[in-house]
Amino acid sequence: MEKPISVVTGKFRSSSSNNHSNVWFVVPLFILLCFILLCFDYSALYITDTDEAASSFSDTTQNSVSRESTKDVNLSRFLDDPLPDSCSGRYIYLHDLPSRFNSDLLASCSLITRGTENNICPYLENFGFGPEIQDPDNILLKQSWFVTNQFMLEVIFHNKMKKYTCLTHNSSLASAVFIPFYAGIDMSRYLWGFNITVRDSSSHELMDWLVKQREWSRMSGRDHFFVAGRIAWDFRRQTDNESDWGSKLRFLPESQNMSMMSIESSSWNNDYAIPYPTCFHPSSVDEISEWQDRMRSQKRRYLFAFAGAPRPEYKDSVRGIIIDECLESDDQCYLLDCNYGKVNCDNPVNVMKVFRNSVFCLQPPGDSYTRRSMFDSILAGCIPVFFHPGTAYAQYKWHLPKNHNSYSVYLPVKDVKEWDIKIKERLLEISEERVVKLREEVIKLIPSVVYANPSYGSEGSEDAFELAVKGMLEKIEEVREVMRQGKDGGEGFDDRDDYKYTFSPYEAQVLT
Repeated sequence: MEKPISVVTGKFRSSSSNNHSNVWFVVPLFILLCFILLCFDYSALYITDTDEAASSFSDTTQNSVSRESTKDVNLSRFLDDPLPDSCSGRYIYLHDLPSRFNSDLLASCSLITRGTENNICPYLENFGFGPEIQDPDNILLKQSWFVTNQFMLEVIFHNKMKKYTCLTHNSSLASAVFIPFYAGIDMSRYLWGFNITVRDSSSHELMDWLVKQREWSRMSGRDHFFVAGRIAWDFRRQTDNESDWGSKLRFLPESQNMSMMSIESSSWNNDYAIPYPTCFHPSSVDEISEWQDRMRSQKRRYLFAFAGAPRPEYKDSVRGIIIDECLESDDQCYLLDCNYGKVNCDNPVNVMKVFRNSVFCLQPPGDSYTRRSMFDSILAGCIPVFFHPGTAYAQYKWHLPKNHNSYSVYLPVKDVKEWDIKIKERLLEISEERVVKLREEVIKLIPSVVYANPSYGSEGSEDAFELAVKGMLEKIEEVREVMRQGKDGGEGFDDRDDYKYTFSPYEAQVLT
C-alpha cells in the first residue's frame, strides 16, 4: 500500500502517528492564507485597464458588482486624500475684450507714433520683442536679443499671459481677472494735439464694458488688474485743464477698484511697478546661465559709466553734474552720449559694450524717477548707483531685494544745489571684497528682470512676468481675506502714500 503524501512537505508520511501534528500545522497555515486573500486590494486590477480585467471573469454579474465597488473605494480615497492642484490660488481669467482695446490698436500702429520720430510698427514683431538684433561681433547671445521698445510692455505681457500655465475659461475658479487693455498704446495716439475728451474716451468705454460683465460684481473689480507700458503718472491727470498731461483713466471711480502694473508706479497703493522690457528675451534657463557666466568672467576696464543725456530743462536734474564728473575722470569713466539726435543709446549692442566694461553704472532720474538703463546695467553685471529712492527702491518690490545695499550703491541727492559728492572718490572707497559681492548679487538678479520668450519654461527660475503675476495674486488674496472677515475690501485699497518717494526710509541703510 502506498504511503499517503504530506500536503505540506510533499513527502510520503511514514507513520500515522504524525497525522495529528500535521493537521495542526496545516490548519493555521490555511487560515493565514485565507486572511491574506481577504485582505488583498482587488481594486488594483481595475486601475490600468478595467475592461480587460473584467473579461477574465466568467460571471458578468459578479464583475459588475466588483467594478462598482472598486469605483466607490477609489472615489472615497480621492475625497479623503485629493491630489494637489498646482494651480490652486493661481488661476487667472483672461477677459476677451473687444478688439478696439488691443489688437485693433496694433493694426493701426502708424497712428501710435504721433508726436514722436520713430515708427513703432517694427517693434510689434516677435511677441512685441521687436526685430532680432544683428550682432556680427558676438557681443550678445544670438537669437535671444531683440530691438525692444521700452513702451511695449502691454503687448509682451499679454502674449506671455496667453501662455500662462494656470489660465482658466471658468471665471468662478479664477483668483484674478486680467484685462488686456493696451492703455499706453491707446493713449500714445492722443498725447499731442488732442483735447481731454478724446484722451479719456477709451478709458470711459473700457470701464462701461467691464462693469457690465458678471466677473466684476464678485469683488467690485478689486480682483481685476491690467498692465500699462507707460509710467503710472501718464494715467493720473488730476485736473480737466486741456494743458495737463495724460489721461484720467486711474481717477475714474470704477478704475480705482482695479490694480495697475506699469514700468513706474505712482504714489497710490493700487499702482505697482514691474521692470521695463529689456532687449534680452531668453528661451531657456541655459541661455540665462550662459549669459550670467559671461558677465561673471567679463573684465571691466572702467570704474563707472553713464549712458544718457543732460536734462537742463529740469532744474533739479543732477545729470549735468554727473556728465561733468565723468568727463573729468579721464579713463575711469565711460560716457555714452544719448543727447537728442544721437542714436548711440538706441542700439543695445552699444549699451552693453559700455556697461559690461564698467564696474558701476550711474542711474540718476531723467524725465521721471525710473529708467530702463538700470535694468540694462543689471543685465551687464554692472552695479547700479542710485541718487533717488524713486528710481528703484520705492518701485520694483517684487523683483529687487528689500536690502538695497546687497546689490546697489546709494548716493542720495535731495537737491542739486546741495551736491557735495565726488562720485569717483566715493566709489573708490568701496572695498574690492564688497564689489565682488555686489556684482554677484546683480548677476543673480538677471532672471528676475527679463521677460523671457513665451515658450520659456521657468524650471525653477522665475522671470519678470511670473514674479509680477505672483505678486499681484498675493495682493488680491490679501483683499479677499479682508472681505472674508466681513470687512470692507476697499479700505486703503486706492489710498495715496505721500511718503513713498521720500529719502528718509532709505538713508539709514546707506553704506560707504
